[in-house]
Amino acid sequence: MKALVLAGGTGSRLRPITHTSAKQLVPIANKPVLFYGLEAIRDSGIRDVGITIGETGAEVRSAVGDGSRFGLSVTYIPQEAPLGLAHCVLIAREFLGDDAFLMYLGDNFVINGIRGFVDEFRSRRPDAQLLLTKVADPTQFGVAELDVGGRVIAVAEKPSRPKSDLALAGIYMFTPVIHPIVAELQPGRRGELEITDAIQELILRRADVTSHVITGYWKDTGKVEDMLECNRMVLEGLAPRMSGTVDGESEIIGRMEIAEDAVVVRSRLVGPLSIGPGTVVTDSYVGPFTSVGPGCRLDRTEIEYSIVMDRSSVSGVGRIHNSLIGKEVDISPAASAPRGHQLIVGDHSRVRLDH
Repeated sequence: MKALVLAGGTGSRLRPITHTSAKQLVPIANKPVLFYGLEAIRDSGIRDVGITIGETGAEVRSAVGDGSRFGLSVTYIPQEAPLGLAHCVLIAREFLGDDAFLMYLGDNFVINGIRGFVDEFRSRRPDAQLLLTKVADPTQFGVAELDVGGRVIAVAEKPSRPKSDLALAGIYMFTPVIHPIVAELQPGRRGELEITDAIQELILRRADVTSHVITGYWKDTGKVEDMLECNRMVLEGLAPRMSGTVDGESEIIGRMEIAEDAVVVRSRLVGPLSIGPGTVVTDSYVGPFTSVGPGCRLDRTEIEYSIVMDRSSVSGVGRIHNSLIGKEVDISPAASAPRGHQLIVGDHSRVRLDH
């Protein structure tokens, strides 16, 4: 059995962060989202992984390498443009061969992994198996309709009138019967080869399409608020680790990870939180559910419920909360007079300013 991991999307909902970084590498609790998926695949017993990559492929290759750090063997499959999930299956045909395979969207986040899902597929061996989760607004997802035995009888992509509240969670199991269907597939209304259309064709051909409803936590980390919520969930289960240096004038409350070479001086830290290696926190407050990446500088500031990425500096500003701060960002006070705001803001940004 193999795995196909999709890491070629543009991440438009996370702009401007994803103008320069792969969305799958945005960190949750100081570890890229993609790494959680690769670890879940390894823990399910799969070792041979293909990763589809697009315009951020060089960054993904650099981060993942040959996969050996995860106990995996990784093959990269370039995708010239994000032409749909089924297109990823089409271009991965040579890699997948005649093996059954797991398809995993690289920005998905599942607490407690997918081993039960994969084991169920191995034991039952249907033609396809879909991981489903209940959602509040199914019109925003691919949706599955089940019969009383849990067999999938229909799927639809973002239906205006959903037949159920069970969304496709972006994790699928397929046997090779999917390949001839994908090869014949025509683009849908979005101009893409939709995996939901391929699954619906399987159903119409009376293939055995089963479901597995997830009971744990799942998130599609496509939006900032989803990233922050996942960060909170992971930090809640954080195993404390104090490898850095904390001076006697600092106050440490709650569970936290302070990595090697991190330094905390005259500051108050309230966990759960994670401080990356080489980061220096001085005369600051770092509140709960915050992860600060490696090589950062926090000085005379307050921050909580936020993600700060690598080598960024926040100095001398008021309270920051519910924020996602990218790599090598500098945040500092403006001159006191004349009063005003100087902004350098990327495309598709959202800015909130006090009057």
